[in-house]
Parts: sequence; structure tokens; C-alpha cells
Amino acid sequence: MAKALVDGGARVYSVMSNENPGVAELADDYAIGQEKHVAGIVDKARQWGCTHALSGPEGPIAAGVTDALADAGVTVVSPSQQAGRIETDKAWMRDLMERHGIPGRVRNRHFANQQGLREYVEELGEVAVKPVGLTGGKGVKVTGDHLAGTEEALEYANDVFTSGLGGGQVVIEEKLEGEEFTVQCFTDGDTVVPTPPIQDHKRAFEGDEGPNTGGMGAYSGSEGLPFLSRVDYEAAVDIVRDIVHALRDEDRPYVGPIYGQFMLTADGPRVVEVNARFGDPEAMNTLGILETPFTDVVDAMAEGTLDELEVTFEPTATVCKYVVPEGYGSDPTPDTTVEIDREAIAETGAELFYASCEPTEGGVVTTTSRTLALVGIADTIEDANEQAEQALSHVKGEAIDARHDIGTEKLVQRRVEHMRELGRPRNPESV
Repeated sequence: MAKALVDGGARVYSVMSNENPGVAELADDYAIGQEKHVAGIVDKARQWGCTHALSGPEGPIAAGVTDALADAGVTVVSPSQQAGRIETDKAWMRDLMERHGIPGRVRNRHFANQQGLREYVEELGEVAVKPVGLTGGKGVKVTGDHLAGTEEALEYANDVFTSGLGGGQVVIEEKLEGEEFTVQCFTDGDTVVPTPPIQDHKRAFEGDEGPNTGGMGAYSGSEGLPFLSRVDYEAAVDIVRDIVHALRDEDRPYVGPIYGQFMLTADGPRVVEVNARFGDPEAMNTLGILETPFTDVVDAMAEGTLDELEVTFEPTATVCKYVVPEGYGSDPTPDTTVEIDREAIAETGAELFYASCEPTEGGVVTTTSRTLALVGIADTIEDANEQAEQALSHVKGEAIDARHDIGTEKLVQRRVEHMRELGRPRNPESV
């Protein structure tokens, strides 16, 4: 996001929990501090004379940072704490969809303890167990993927109750079968402008194996996703639009980036979750091909004039791949030095983005989270993947991993075949 703002002519200031080398290089000034420290962030915004504010992660929104900045006179282009409940409270989000009759709903119930839990899990059969609150994208467990069956689902729910993970409550949902995809949108609280669809990859290992992570990478096609029809994409966009309008109608208007994560099922798109920000890594895929200056989009969202702005994207494909510490998703190995040949990466045409790492001479040192990302942009997914892979070859380290299968023809074709087996093949004429 910082790069897109700077490319649009903005001066950028940042509060971040670790010294991200990319943001530090782009920013006019920055501070290392807790991203949920409300008073400290407001003080910094005043000190720097900031006119606009955007929240990258969800934590500051949940903590009330955006509300405090708005109260201090800063134009905030991210949701308020109340509008942000679409991400910070999964039970409330499901209830919102139910109250307004929004399509894409799934069968679900909210539990604060074990009363009635077993009966509902047995009623649904295969389920997804989701802590109600924030867990950094790693708290969801699904029968057949992470849980063997009913007993493990009940055990995990009990672990959430006792540990307090995500607020210590769970939503039990029916397990969905299909292919996941993400639709990010810009909104001023009324007008909703969609961006191209993207497929994220949560699993740590190639072949969609291993534990869930915050996201190992993502790809997009020049004409959408190969398994997703125009009809289903537009249905997903309509769902995001309905959610934004429901928030408006409940007097908690939503302004800023928003994204819906969907499962394309045999019956069409169903909502997996909705998040109050850009996706990670999906933002890198999207902003890398945004033709309209991002600063113009930010101004239009802030001023309520998004309907007057033509937002366009390059008709190209993207492939994003994260480099992570070994064991990421379960038991990551921190403090590994990663050597980065920035000049060689630049020659490939790929974009380099830093994540959770600390700068060192000639590279970075890993933490326990994702280290850096490389994004290939080309006419086809195959060519974008090749570009990203070439860039990856210029990143060296002893205990680091990456998913090399993201964006490969084999994996993409598997998505297409999966949807065909479920009886919902993509209709090329509808794209």
C-alpha cells in the first residue's frame, strides 16, 4: 500500500511494529511502536501533520485507532471500529447477513460454551470451527482438512473456550466444498468498485498440504480466474455491495478497502469471511496492476465521489509468492539471515515487498511470520509465475521456505477440474 501511495504522489508516514525495510525506504518518516497504541498513533499523526490515514492490518481497527484519528480531525479511509466488526466478530457478521437476507450465507451457530455444541456438530456432519474474534488468519479448523471428525472438532472448540483464542467463543459452520477466491473492493460507503478476483493459498506446503497460514501467495489471471465465470464473480461482487449497504443502513457506514473471501460451490459463491481491509497477499496482486493512481481512489473514497472516478486495471496476470521462515504455520524458525540480490530481482521485472523482518546488511533477518514477497506481472499466469520464480532464485537463506507451485499450470488446472467435477464448469462465453 505504501508503494502505491508514493507512486501516486503522496507523502507517507508509518507506525509499524517492526522496521519493515520497504516501508522505511518509502516513508518520509516512521515510528516503531504498537499498531494498537491509540494515543501514540494519534500523537504521531499530529506531529507529522497527516491529512489522511489508512490501516493496513485489522488490529488497529479493532482497537479503535481509526475512530481516534477521525476524532482528531484526520480523514480516515478505513472503517470505524463498529463497521470493522465484519472482520473482528464473525458471529456478528453472520447475523448481519441474516438480518438483511444477503445471499451467500452458510448454516452456522455461535457458541460461548459446550451447551448444545455436540448436537449441532453432529447435525451438520462436517464443519468449520472458527474462533469468533481475530486470530491472524490461522484459527480456523475444518473437518477433513485439519480435524479427523466430530470428536476433534469438539476438542478444538473446547480449546478455544479455555484458551480464550479469538475471544474464547466459536462459530460452527457447515463445511463448504469448492474453490476459494477473493474479491477486494473500494468503497465510499455507498458506491462499491470491485477489483479483479484473486486466489489465495493458505496452506503452508505445496499441493495444499500442511497447516493454515496467513497466506503463502496468490495469483490472478488477465481475464479473471480460470475456474470462475463472470456470472459467479459478479454474484460475489453483489454480496460485498449488499454488505456495505447493510452497514450503511444500520448507521455504521464503511469507507475504505474491503474484501470478501468466497467459496465457489456447486450452487455458486458462498461467504467464507469478510475482512475490513486489503487482503494479504492479495493487495500486492491488485495494487500492482491498478492503472488509476491509488491516491485518486483514496480521495474518492474519502470524499464520497467514487461513482465519479473511472477505476481501471492493467489486463495482466499476477503471481505472488511469500518467502517464510522454515516451520511457518506451526513452529517457525526465527532469526535466520536472508540474502537478497535486489538488483537481480529488479532485472527479472518482479516486484519485491518486505513483510515481517528486520533489516541487516545485504538482506534481512526473519521473525516468526512471513518475511518477504515477490510478485510477477505478465500477460499470462504462466509467464507471471516464471517471473516470480526467477526472482525467488535471488533470495538465499538456510531455513526459509516458499510454495513454488502457486501459479503453476498444474495447480491452476487442478482448480478448473475440481469445479468441473462439482458440476460448475466455467463458461468461457460468460467472461
